[in-house]
Order: sequence, then C-alpha cells, then structure tokens
Amino acid sequence: MFLTKMELDITKRHTMKALESPNLIHGAVESAFQGERERNLWRIDRLGGRYYLLLLSNQKPSLQHAISQFGLESESWQTKSYQPLLERIEENTTWRFRLTANPTKSCKESSQNRGIVRAHITTHYQEQWLAERCESWGFSLQPQEFSVVESRWLKFYKGANRKKPVSLLAVTYEGILTVTDKERFQATLQKGIGRGKAYGMGMLTVARIGGM
Repeated sequence: MFLTKMELDITKRHTMKALESPNLIHGAVESAFQGERERNLWRIDRLGGRYYLLLLSNQKPSLQHAISQFGLESESWQTKSYQPLLERIEENTTWRFRLTANPTKSCKESSQNRGIVRAHITTHYQEQWLAERCESWGFSLQPQEFSVVESRWLKFYKGANRKKPVSLLAVTYEGILTVTDKERFQATLQKGIGRGKAYGMGMLTVARIGGM
C-alpha cells in the first residue's frame, strides 16, 4: 500500500468549494488510478493554516488532475510505502492518532421495518461511539486520552443530475490509543472505520509516541 500527501491551494475557488463538497475530491481521487476501481481511503487535514489531501491506496496514484483542480501548481505530491508502518504495529504499543469519521446510530421507528441512520450530534455521544467500538477495530482508548477536536456538517448533491442531497457529519478525533490486536488493527488502518469512506471519512492515521 501507499500513503500520499498533496497540499491544497486554498486560493482556488474550486478548492474552497471542494472542502464543503467532498464528492468533488472523491472524483479527483478516482481519476488518479487506472484499471479496476478500488475503494481508497482519503482525508483532508488542516495543519498550521494549510490544507492537505492524504490518500491511502493499493496503487501509486497520479494526481496531476487533482493538482490542476485543487493543488499548488508549483508543487507535486509525495508518495511513500505504507508497509514499514504496518510492520511496526505490535500489541500493547501506544500511538498518537487522528481520525475523521461519521459516527452514526440506527433509529428504529414503529412505522418502518428498518431503522433510519442518523448522526451523533453531541460530543459526548460522538466520543462514546468510538470508545464502544474501538476493541472491534483492534485498539483501546482511555476517556481522558482522546477527544473530538472538530465536528462539521458537509452538505452536497451527488449523481449525474445533482438531485440526490447528501448530509454527512464529519467528526475529527485526536488522542492516544493502545493496540490490543495486531492483525485487526493493521486491517483497520488499511480498510478504515465507519461510514462515508468515499467522502473522506474513516481514515485512521497513527504516529508512534516518541518517534520510535
């Protein structure tokens, strides 16, 4: 697998529109690969006033189209192998993490056979959503060691005729986690967490504490 980073040019009108309409970035990500379509994880990060596209994929991407749409014309993108990080994963190790996800719940109504999926809109339940599920993804969390750092709605239209409205709540978590199941955690890093992966959700990134 490969991890790619590309800085976005926020002076471009198209970039600012794409930050609110992730289907535009989804299209640029899809166009970066040839052959059979695969589900790739991606995320937009804001660091020090700058915006970056992070992309995790099985193939090396060609982001020239994305550069022309959203990137700095004077810059390119950086791609590196993801395998060295995966090989460093061991049980009982601690890592700093960042995750943008779409925490949801299924609300059953008496008149319907299936529950309606709704977003958790309060910080308490957003944090509870992650804490209750983290073991199934191969890691554990302590309540005082992680938090929600950003929560915002993304509203856009999809489809050829742009008549299908979509509303997603993007919630960003940061903190410290402990690996409890090596293989499960490696799979989580590669496959992502929760819903909305096509629109920039679910990508978990980690850095070993102390840089070891």
